[in-house]
Amino acid sequence: MVDQKKMVSNSFLVELGTEELPPKSLMKLANAFGEGIVNGFKDANLDIGAHTVYAAPRRLAVKIESVPAKQQDQNIQRRGPAVAAAYKDGEPTQAALGFAKSCGVALEDLGQIETDKGVWLSVNIDQKGAAVVDLLPEIVAKSLATLPVPKRMRWGDSDIEFVRPVHWLLMLYGNDVVNASVLGLSAGRTTRGHRFHNNTEITINHPDDYLQTLKQQGKVLADFNERRELIAKGISDAAESVNGTALVEDALLDEVAALVEWPVPVIGNFEKEFLEIPEEVLITTMKDNQKYFPLFDSDGKLMPMFITISNIESSDPDQVRKGNEVVVRPRLADAMFFWQQDKKKKLESHRESLEKVVFQNKLGTVAEKTDRVEQLALQIASKIGADANYTSRAAKLSKCDLLTEMIGEFASLQGVMGERYARLEGEPEPVACALSEQYLPRFADDGIARSGVGQSLAIADRLDTIVGIFAIGQKPTGVKDPFALRRLSLGVLRTLIEGKLELDLQQLLESAASGLSAKAKADVPEVFEFMLERLRAYYAANNISPQIFDSVASVKPTSPLDFDRRINAVKAFTQLPEAESLAAANKRINNILKKNPMPAGATVDTTLFDSEAESGLYDALNELKPEVESSFESGDYTPALKALSRLRAPVDIFFDEVMVMADDEKVKNNRLAMLGELSVLNSHVANLGALQS
Repeated sequence: MVDQKKMVSNSFLVELGTEELPPKSLMKLANAFGEGIVNGFKDANLDIGAHTVYAAPRRLAVKIESVPAKQQDQNIQRRGPAVAAAYKDGEPTQAALGFAKSCGVALEDLGQIETDKGVWLSVNIDQKGAAVVDLLPEIVAKSLATLPVPKRMRWGDSDIEFVRPVHWLLMLYGNDVVNASVLGLSAGRTTRGHRFHNNTEITINHPDDYLQTLKQQGKVLADFNERRELIAKGISDAAESVNGTALVEDALLDEVAALVEWPVPVIGNFEKEFLEIPEEVLITTMKDNQKYFPLFDSDGKLMPMFITISNIESSDPDQVRKGNEVVVRPRLADAMFFWQQDKKKKLESHRESLEKVVFQNKLGTVAEKTDRVEQLALQIASKIGADANYTSRAAKLSKCDLLTEMIGEFASLQGVMGERYARLEGEPEPVACALSEQYLPRFADDGIARSGVGQSLAIADRLDTIVGIFAIGQKPTGVKDPFALRRLSLGVLRTLIEGKLELDLQQLLESAASGLSAKAKADVPEVFEFMLERLRAYYAANNISPQIFDSVASVKPTSPLDFDRRINAVKAFTQLPEAESLAAANKRINNILKKNPMPAGATVDTTLFDSEAESGLYDALNELKPEVESSFESGDYTPALKALSRLRAPVDIFFDEVMVMADDEKVKNNRLAMLGELSVLNSHVANLGALQS
């Protein structure tokens, strides 16, 4: 057989040139393109080298090292019809003749293979490996066809569809152009340079020349990571030049890197009087609308400056700076107007108008939702020791900023502006703080509300939405979650766990449902299960195994904080040398009791013991019970499970020396009763048997 690694191989490069691609999905598209091509080679049984993806606003490219020139030759055995069906009265049937014809061989050349299901006709066929250049067009086309594009577009009078119009296709295998047509484009060896610096055809002689040729001749940095690093360094150097520090968030850095092919940092300015506007507004304007990086001085105060990343190396950078300053000024002027207008009205003055704003057709207005949230928040506040008056006031004002001019323009600042306006009006600090904290956490890595009033409001608001949406039959299905109930659920759970709030989730859901409908009350068990299941991903991200999660989930703790304590206790338990043996024993005990359930109240009769193994386990069990149950009752699970590890030896001896299912019915039931007591003690924290995968 040919050693494929010793076959002739070469580098392969494909680049698709397009109109400007969506920046937020650029790398997702590029990685999927690369993965699709690699999978195509795997499907073709080709052993390839490392692959690299390149992505810029007008191109997606994949380079693969060491691609064999052809597939290996193969000897393939094809199985035909059963011999019993292939011959009748010694003569070949149509099944046999058809099989021979389809394989291109004479009937007498067919062999037979014997299996456990009978004897079958067979034939061995030598199949020559295809040349890789003949396989490449389909591999590339298939990868492009399966890219994660939500909505493809057409252009001109063509039926071809892609995320953006396509303009050129480069495909090279070594020095040679691959003869291919994909998305209506014939492959060549030319790419195009920067749209403004060198928007002409550039010849690529070999895949290994791609990056440097584009960079030197085309003023294009095709490597996304190289561009990103260059932008980050450029921002840092520019900020340092004005004694400032730039706010650089990864998401914005990624987006900007996807917008430019030749990044050049430029520092811009705006009038100092705009600093009167809350800095959150200025930062949002610069980041979200303009893709600028705000600058802060050594005291952490916002400077009237920003850094933008230009896509050209201008001969007159001052004009680029002025152009950006002209663009941002009207946005800042609008923000100033909104700020001044909003200050003319009290935050509470918007409350009446909320009665005309629909939250959801079947769940009433925002004002009605606010009333429900207030009642639930007060119940939560009473349990966690938060001030009732502050909680009530914060709930009443919680959605008033939604009707301000500022939120009409900057929706992402809801809550943040409520806090700002509340402070201006002299509201108590806990009230003002809670108006912003009610929305925490806003995203996966965001912090939770820390004040008692803020936590009460954050939990109540989310639970009202979750229970309400379930009640009207709009619960999430599959990947569809239009009301973001999964995110809201995780926000509640994180607040309860990370805020160390000893609250019963099931009771909270019942309280939320009582303010809605009978249907909502009936849905509480389903909502409870839905919310607890959200913890699976939460713990997976914190390196908790599925077995540990399932072991705790199976005993259904109703307090998320208690759930967390159990998770941590079981995790510590699994590190003990006795853990594996005890987990296996518990799984065995559970299986025995499942098949032989004991009646409630069954007790152990020590007079029926006939071995030291039985009495030894029973004595060890009773010796541990007071210590372990005391720890259980105080929620101190880790030492309880550690104490249970002392049962390993007597349990192992019991199962080695005792036949549980004895012939004597009384002895058997007595042994089952002892296993039942052991199971109850072991399952206070978690189902330890579930640790056995």
